[in-house]
Amino acid sequence: MPLASARDLREVSLTEAEYRRIVELLEREPNDLELGIFGALWSEHCGYKTSKRLLAALPSGGRAVLQGPGENAGAVDIGNGLAAVFKIESHNHPSAIEPYQGAATGVGGILRDVFTMGARPIAILDSLRFGPLGIPHNRYLFQGVVAGIGGYGNCFGCPTVGGEISFDEGYSDNPIVNAMCVGIVPHGRLRRARAEQAGDIVLLVGAATGRDGIHGATFASVEMDSTSAARRPAVQVGNPFLEKLLCEACLQLNELDDVVAIQDLGAAGLTSAASELAHRGGRGVEIDVAVVSRRERGMSAYEVMLSESQERMLVVVRPDGEARARAIFDAFELHADRIGTITPQQRLRVREGRALRADLPLRALIDAVPLRTPAAMAPVRRAVEVALPLDDPEDALLAMLRRPNLRSRRPVYRTYDHQVQNNTVLGPGGDAALLRVAGTSSGLALTTDGNPWYTSLDPYAGTQAAVAEAARNIVCTGARPLAVTNCLNFGNPERPQVFWQLRESVRGLADACRAFGLPVVSGNVSLYNETSGRNIPPTPVIGMIGLLEDLDRRCPSGFQEDGDVICLLGETREELAGSEYARLQGAPLQGLPPRVDLDAERRLQGALLEVIHEGSVRSAHDLAEGGLLVGLAEAALFGRHGVRCPALTGQVSAAALAFGESQGRVLVSAPPRRVPDVQKVMAAAGVPVHALGVVGGDELQVGPAVRIRLDRLREAWECAWDTP
Repeated sequence: MPLASARDLREVSLTEAEYRRIVELLEREPNDLELGIFGALWSEHCGYKTSKRLLAALPSGGRAVLQGPGENAGAVDIGNGLAAVFKIESHNHPSAIEPYQGAATGVGGILRDVFTMGARPIAILDSLRFGPLGIPHNRYLFQGVVAGIGGYGNCFGCPTVGGEISFDEGYSDNPIVNAMCVGIVPHGRLRRARAEQAGDIVLLVGAATGRDGIHGATFASVEMDSTSAARRPAVQVGNPFLEKLLCEACLQLNELDDVVAIQDLGAAGLTSAASELAHRGGRGVEIDVAVVSRRERGMSAYEVMLSESQERMLVVVRPDGEARARAIFDAFELHADRIGTITPQQRLRVREGRALRADLPLRALIDAVPLRTPAAMAPVRRAVEVALPLDDPEDALLAMLRRPNLRSRRPVYRTYDHQVQNNTVLGPGGDAALLRVAGTSSGLALTTDGNPWYTSLDPYAGTQAAVAEAARNIVCTGARPLAVTNCLNFGNPERPQVFWQLRESVRGLADACRAFGLPVVSGNVSLYNETSGRNIPPTPVIGMIGLLEDLDRRCPSGFQEDGDVICLLGETREELAGSEYARLQGAPLQGLPPRVDLDAERRLQGALLEVIHEGSVRSAHDLAEGGLLVGLAEAALFGRHGVRCPALTGQVSAAALAFGESQGRVLVSAPPRRVPDVQKVMAAAGVPVHALGVVGGDELQVGPAVRIRLDRLREAWECAWDTP
């Protein structure tokens, strides 16, 4: 049987075995366009061929779930007849090549995923990883990505309210750029992208089609090397002002009963969008590329079908509703091409005028993606005890606050508009963002979390820690965790150790979400984050939303009133492996990460919600990276109130007591008269309570060893971002 050339297969990221399978399914050889279509839809990015079996283990149902995985985004009930629609996705490879546009179009794509569901976007969050800023190229990537996120979100008019940034040598040349979007829609207007009736009309709306982004999906499904810069044309170019018009038009279209489906053109462009909405509805689709508006001359059918030009949507309408849909497009000065129809046969047919360019069964394209289970090999690990000295706690604390992974993120998030739409109650910088749900008394708490050092040591426990920390951050605002979206960023899964990391991480995610009763309603997998043979650290990122039914019961992170008693909830153990303090001391990354006790976490969080809602505590701050002294400093700086504590004592070393990162711990402050109430609730839940000191003064004082004025703490914490 003749085969396509190795060069042809490499161009579309297909193996020889996959090509043979395509020939078997078609009972003929595919032409160039058909091969490109298979390459896109069978790519790792679109087909999930390495991760689909693993992801099936994730819990995705529940009473609040209105839409689970399989659509553009997930949706959960938040009361008052409203749904929260949300998802997180990656744009790692494009951002490594063109950081501004890579990040900007990542934001644009996740916004479209939400408003295609009929929801108005109300918030953007991000999760970013870079190499050390002392390396000029890493600084270039960092500055470009931050500018791209702010540039797109600010121009579109959606607040960027939260996120996280961390730095590690493992991300040099291969940054992680994950963007999350949350929107709100009435239940009755929640839109699914599925075309179920033959004869309906397919309209392509928005930007004209160009050559940018061709092979973007396959580019995101291979490792990078010294030649990757030549793939710059695979990076899309965004226009946030056009996207804003498209959003408003789509939200108005959502009010028309004649509009039956709206689908974003993201990865694989027209190919993926048309195929997926038809396949979901059990139908087919016929496209005429000759009528697609283009901004470049001489584009072939191949280029039109695989372009990933931004700000484009497919809209499926009933024939008698086309005029009403076009009236909305005209009102927003949007161009719309009538490019095809929904057909009864479950096939993708591509015409160029009268010429038939491709004719493919959708089941082969979407259902027959060849799944694979690579070999998995666990590394040899030793449960090494990490013992570290603590000679000068005061100098160590100032050094910790200056660390790129702990210093204030204000220089970054002040470039983002986090107040636009006027719904932000708690903005970036705290444990989680909190937004009011317009027209109600309730709020949504939002966060993204992940720790690549924990997952490097143990991907199962590290991923559980990410879920637990995200839930704690939500609870610290007073909100109840509702649901999860995830972005699983890993290296080359063809390497046995990397596939083992991915498998263990998904297992940890599934077990933690079941323990907390949290459905995973959407997500993304980004593999092949490898540059010239160097894989990134395993980086699962957890996006989580929570519901606070009464915003008056919200809880800030910072200390609020002089004289309040500061209490530590939870247990501190001898756990320094993977900690920021260990990195400060130059310790190798070895040992076991902090232990995650899901039952203890669940009891802590339930009891914390109770004391917050009873008004027994005035502040709550999760202890995570940096440990207890860093947490005390942060809460003091957040609230602009000092701290007076006697010397810290415990059954662990001085370093673990001050800077260990044991899980399941929260700092709270309470009026003296309410401390017995806190102790009673915690005792009933089996949660240890340790009184540490009181709020007051203008310095952080912890025993005789630490006495630092708040202005000096702030100077260290807000040091310049251009320092390594």
